[in-house]
Amino acid sequence: MGLLKGWSGWRRYRKLSADWRNIVFYSESGQDWHYFEPLIAVLNADLNRKVTYVTSDRADPGLHRQNDLFTPIHIPPGIFLTLHFNLQKADVVVLTMMDLDNFQLKKSINQVHYIYLFHSLGSTHMVDHANSYDAYDSLFCVGPHHVEELRKRESMTGLKARNLFEYGHPRLESLVVAAQSYQQNLASDPASADRKPVVLIAPTWGEQSIFNTCGDELTATLLDAGYHVIVRPHYQTLQLTPEVMENLKAKYAGRDNFEYQDRMGESDTLFRSDVLVCDWSAMAIEYALGLEKPVLFVDLPRRVRNPDWQAFDIEPREVAIRELAGDILSPSRLAEAPDKIARLIDAQDEFRQRMQNLRTQMVFNIGGSIAAGAGEIARLADENASRQRAGESQDGR
Repeated sequence: MGLLKGWSGWRRYRKLSADWRNIVFYSESGQDWHYFEPLIAVLNADLNRKVTYVTSDRADPGLHRQNDLFTPIHIPPGIFLTLHFNLQKADVVVLTMMDLDNFQLKKSINQVHYIYLFHSLGSTHMVDHANSYDAYDSLFCVGPHHVEELRKRESMTGLKARNLFEYGHPRLESLVVAAQSYQQNLASDPASADRKPVVLIAPTWGEQSIFNTCGDELTATLLDAGYHVIVRPHYQTLQLTPEVMENLKAKYAGRDNFEYQDRMGESDTLFRSDVLVCDWSAMAIEYALGLEKPVLFVDLPRRVRNPDWQAFDIEPREVAIRELAGDILSPSRLAEAPDKIARLIDAQDEFRQRMQNLRTQMVFNIGGSIAAGAGEIARLADENASRQRAGESQDGR
């Protein structure tokens, strides 16, 4: 059945006319939709541009979007997705997928312009593979740190200079607006004065992450201190070590101040929480800058996929943000967590002002990223289409 669906989706794409292959998005997972949807909406409604949306996830919300200028196509993982990438004809393809050309999904033999859409504030040179971003023609950067790191990679390796577009972070913009609205509603609710402080534990994944090392002890410590504790595992933790979360959930599900949340896309727990407990997840930067709330970082070993990251001589944002966005907790001193959290909550007014200032320094285009990004996608699509037409004219002489 999967093979038949793959063939059907691949065949459908190959039958598209050139105008439907001018702007193409590719989604690995339905999780990508909330990064793509605002751009697609502007391309369709404001710029009157056709968009084809290829996804490998049959549960992707994008498959159900209805618009005359939007065509969704499902090509599941497998041989036909590999063929699609190898032979694809398009003017631009927009992705959030790292490591293009490094594994089974390769760049097309045709003249496709690939746009990588950063969806995290984290740095590029420590947590990711050294060559994770080498194959893209344009990279839509969140802030100046991305430009600095990518230019350094080019100079270190002799890569040609790519188009590094000053894009920004639409999700951060949405968080800022939604958080302000939430805080206003909370302030007008008389019951809010009696609520327990809420702590959200939402770390990264892997053997050295919080839940795989000290999650049980940390959760118990915070519950016993009277905090309302929300446990939110990364989806990769659920995939790779589901037993860790099942054991934790079974142990504390009976506690009134324990809450479990495993829907990655939801935002309610972010708004309801007063403090985030994290390790090396780049989400911590989003949380601090977008919600203007503090983070307690458990000082576990760094996630490093690029063993040569120090050759860049650039401090990764995940490291630099720690002293600015909260406090650091040794995993051997988890008993100190309740007091550290209490101090962070007490200093929130000063913290908010610091995050507002830091946000303007770290992030491009605050308030205008979607319109700017959609315009740049359309420009690049037209530019590559013109280049290909010029090449065809010369070939025909």
